[in-house]
Amino acid sequence: MAPVPRLRAYAGPAFLSYGFRPFFLFASIYAGVAIVLWLSIFVGELALPTLFVGRDWHIHEMLFGFLAAVVAGFLLTAIPNWTGRLPLQGGPLLVLVSAWAAGRVAVSVSAWTGWLPAAVVDLSFLFLLTAATAREIFAGRNWRNLKVLAVLAALLGGNALFHLEAHLWGTAEYGTRVGIAATLVLVMLIGGRIVPSFTRNWLAKTKPGRMPVPYGSFDRIAMASALPTLALWVCKPQSSITGAALLASGAIQAVRLARWAGDRTWGDRLVLVLHVAYAFVPLGFLLIGAASLGFVPAGAGIHAWTGGALGMMTLAVMSRASLGHTGRPLAATPTLQALFGLAGLSVVARICASLHPAWFAGLLPLAAVLWAAAFVGFAAAYWRVLTGPKIE
Repeated sequence: MAPVPRLRAYAGPAFLSYGFRPFFLFASIYAGVAIVLWLSIFVGELALPTLFVGRDWHIHEMLFGFLAAVVAGFLLTAIPNWTGRLPLQGGPLLVLVSAWAAGRVAVSVSAWTGWLPAAVVDLSFLFLLTAATAREIFAGRNWRNLKVLAVLAALLGGNALFHLEAHLWGTAEYGTRVGIAATLVLVMLIGGRIVPSFTRNWLAKTKPGRMPVPYGSFDRIAMASALPTLALWVCKPQSSITGAALLASGAIQAVRLARWAGDRTWGDRLVLVLHVAYAFVPLGFLLIGAASLGFVPAGAGIHAWTGGALGMMTLAVMSRASLGHTGRPLAATPTLQALFGLAGLSVVARICASLHPAWFAGLLPLAAVLWAAAFVGFAAAYWRVLTGPKIE
């Protein structure tokens, strides 16, 4: 039998030939722009016509705007490889990108439109993405990745809850935690596949010796312990039981990471950054566990997860996937390494800003500027990669 073609006959712009191209580019630009806007809102220099309070707008747009776009770009690129089916491209991809962009506008001008129309427009993107993912998984009988579909459904539900909470009570707490938990589960699921896999591939070529431990019972234990722990945190973040569970899950995730031989990857920054990003998963569990027990402010752990585990992992995955799927060498240029460094410094600064009140005023703007430089810098460095033709 002839192999399944990887792409339909397509004569449109390269930018719409694969899902990672528009979503990675727009997500990285928006990550930087939204942080600068948030900093302006925080210091009182800007007021958006949104019904969300400033903090909630920032949280929502990072979780359900920036991160959701990266998730879309990754899944629309990975699912064809998982299922053997053709990727979304051209007009249908443009519809999905437009739904994402419309959601960003709707949320930011919800004071003009009303909360319900804004919510409907915003939710349409994740609804369409979830529906497209379900169609491909079911059509391709790719039952192994039903768990990814469940995570997307949780992200959609978290976004709906966020809008409802903000409307009824003025701020969104549960919706925030559901959104963070859902995206973190995706990082643990996908990271558990790609981090040891890419590490093994590189070490096998260059540094024979100790290899990452293959996926097995310990990884299943790590996931099985993390899921109820995150559910506890969503429902009762201040409970001592929740705190103990978070600390235990953090220790398990740290051991999981240590089994992947990350200490042997210094020679390949594209692989090393995956390990660094994943390290914020156990760190977040430990810091939020300590916060649940009253030892540190909760913001430190929240930003270890959102800025580190989610933000740095997206930068690492966007970099690698964009190079690999456009026919370019898998190598971290000095510019890309500098962007990784800026993102890492931003996360450390933001965590430290939460740990001590005296540090907050100085470190918060520093973290914002470093973050914006990292992601806008990525968009600039990868503009031709994401908009130009594939190198054959």
